[in-house]
Amino acid sequence: MLSIDALSIQDRATLLQVARASIQHGLYHHRALPVDPSDYPATLRSARATFVTLEIEGRLRGCIGALIAYQPLVRDVAVHAYAAAFEDPRFPKLHAEEFPKLEIHLSVLSPPEPLSFRSEQELLAQLQPGVDGLILHFRQHRATFLPSVWEQLADPPVFLAHLKQKAGLSPDFWSLELQAERYTTESFGDAHETASSA
Repeated sequence: MLSIDALSIQDRATLLQVARASIQHGLYHHRALPVDPSDYPATLRSARATFVTLEIEGRLRGCIGALIAYQPLVRDVAVHAYAAAFEDPRFPKLHAEEFPKLEIHLSVLSPPEPLSFRSEQELLAQLQPGVDGLILHFRQHRATFLPSVWEQLADPPVFLAHLKQKAGLSPDFWSLELQAERYTTESFGDAHETASSA
């Protein structure tokens, strides 16, 4: 697994502040908070991929992110915080009265690592429950579970079966064309130090 430098407590606090400010900005301006990466420390200017998960009273309220780094970390958080609040197709747009109750959780991803396997058993044997996020690809089908999903789906075969369903495949689907990548996350949030599932 590729190692990445951990974020400082101040970096984490700054990113959470940016996420909340971007959502608040979106309530009034209908777009993400404009962010100038040069205003932030070098650790927040490097390209990193993130997921932003929103909860209200312990219930999922939105989750949007990217699997591949393509923009500075601080901008990625601002963009995905706005998208989680207003563009997640599973939920209506966030209302102003919901904003004070919002819990924000951030997951900063490591670069994905391709896995080599010839059977489902070989794939399952490589997974680290509670540690690995997993991306599945099969032709036009693609889905991921963040590592925090292990909290609800602790058994690797069950975890994999649910991820197949998320990708639009049957739980028992198998093909030699199936591809998988794993990644880790550094997760933190308003209430506690683990992010909730997408």
